[in-house]
Amino acid sequence: MTARPHDALFKSAFEAPADAAALLRELLPAVFRELIAWDTLHGEPGSFVDPVLTDQHSDLLFSARLRTDAAEFIHVLLEHQSTADPAMPLRTLSYSTRVWNRYRKECPDAWLPPILAVLVSHVPGGWTSARTLDDMFDPSVQAIPGLSASIPRSSLIIDDLAHLSNDDLQARPLGAFQKLALWLLRDARAPRRLLDNFDTWIGTFAEAERAPAGTDATTTLLTYMFRVIDPVHHDELRAKIHQLGPHAEETAMTIAEQWHEEGRIAALRSLLISRFGSQALDAKYEAHLKAATPPVVDHYLQRVLVADSLAAVFDDCPPPGGRPVPD
Repeated sequence: MTARPHDALFKSAFEAPADAAALLRELLPAVFRELIAWDTLHGEPGSFVDPVLTDQHSDLLFSARLRTDAAEFIHVLLEHQSTADPAMPLRTLSYSTRVWNRYRKECPDAWLPPILAVLVSHVPGGWTSARTLDDMFDPSVQAIPGLSASIPRSSLIIDDLAHLSNDDLQARPLGAFQKLALWLLRDARAPRRLLDNFDTWIGTFAEAERAPAGTDATTTLLTYMFRVIDPVHHDELRAKIHQLGPHAEETAMTIAEQWHEEGRIAALRSLLISRFGSQALDAKYEAHLKAATPPVVDHYLQRVLVADSLAAVFDDCPPPGGRPVPD
């Protein structure tokens, strides 16, 4: 499972241009909604490398033509944030400059395209950080006559999920999977709220499962819930999922088993590192862990208690995935 479940769910829900367009038409001011030729919206590479070779990634980047005589392009950065970032306007400006630099290399004689920065926030309590770049400057400095004109505004269009009700999300002209993704992003870090709201979304789950990619969508949503909700709530979550029908319940059981096994392997890895004084396992032993079946994990756990070295835990065990050797 991914180490960044919020990112994975958001991208899964909105990386397709049609799904992104449905969300953006809901969030952008009317002037932009009418200006953009939505049928031309398509995804652009959103990865950049800064001068010290550190990878940086915008969440999603799209471009589209404008409904103008010149049919110029516009770009849209579609970001999401699960935690507050006071420097978010500066960060999106950094992404924008990378887009423009790349565009200049590809089209050196063309005008630079405008870039809209749209932020979907599921920060607990709502977005209270800076919304424009000039929010990050001292107001007394900005008050100096003529100086404010030299400060780029770089404003964010913010969709603050924390302040949206179930009815607000249900009313959006989005697909069922996309509505459920926004609900889960809003509630998943408050398990009590998610469980209390679950019944409201049962019909939407059924709609998502009937869609062409419904099985994959349901698996993605259930995986996300088990990934981000504290295991202390998993029994109650499984009881809620039971209401979605046998397929969802079977999927949830498989995910829960996988999650439990991942937890056992993580605990075994920590125990091995602690017992034998390593900073990390080498590639050979890591491969054994990742490929081990549950019986083999049991065997490793028994051995780590009495072994005097990593080799004694692993070396005379069967190939990864095989049956454990009896003691």
